[in-house]
Amino acid sequence: MPLSEFTALLVLAASMSFSPGPNTTLSTALAANHGLGGAMRFVCAVPLGWCLLLGLSAAGVGAALLAVPTLLWLVKMAGCSYLMWMACKLSASAQMAELQAGQLRVGFWQGVSLQFVNIKAWMLALSIVAGWIAGKDDLPARLAVVLPVMAAYAFLSNLLYAGVGALLRNWLAQGRRLLWFNRCMALLLVLTAWWMVIA
Repeated sequence: MPLSEFTALLVLAASMSFSPGPNTTLSTALAANHGLGGAMRFVCAVPLGWCLLLGLSAAGVGAALLAVPTLLWLVKMAGCSYLMWMACKLSASAQMAELQAGQLRVGFWQGVSLQFVNIKAWMLALSIVAGWIAGKDDLPARLAVVLPVMAAYAFLSNLLYAGVGALLRNWLAQGRRLLWFNRCMALLLVLTAWWMVIA
């Protein structure tokens, strides 16, 4: 892959990975409620799910998704429903995880599957396939470059947001700050779901 293409890939990866979205919002909220250790399953799940999604897109599944409006609508609705469900759970959490059972938890495989209903992830995967992979003679070599780069960005961006959430834990533990923080994170999830519907 020429250096100019690789540089453009890095710029796209940085701008998309570090911008707020469902993954980064959940990473922040999970770390604020459960600590950095409690968020790490999700932080590690995102790169795996995203790479599987990118692989499927490179194999043509993404194009099929765009070609069948009903299928695209089902993906959007599944993603929106999942985000709304998480927003509801999050908005009611007022205490740190050690003090209250049943708060928001996202397991590793839930984190992997979330990528498949995340329309932002699909759009990024399709953009990368169209710009860097599809129709190229060296497709396997390009995938061997693109997948680790995107996995690293997915991991680092979610780790950064989780780190911010973990740093806020002591401050959020005072009074009703955690409840209002969780409600703000829930609102971001709702806004993301709304964006998914109209995108």
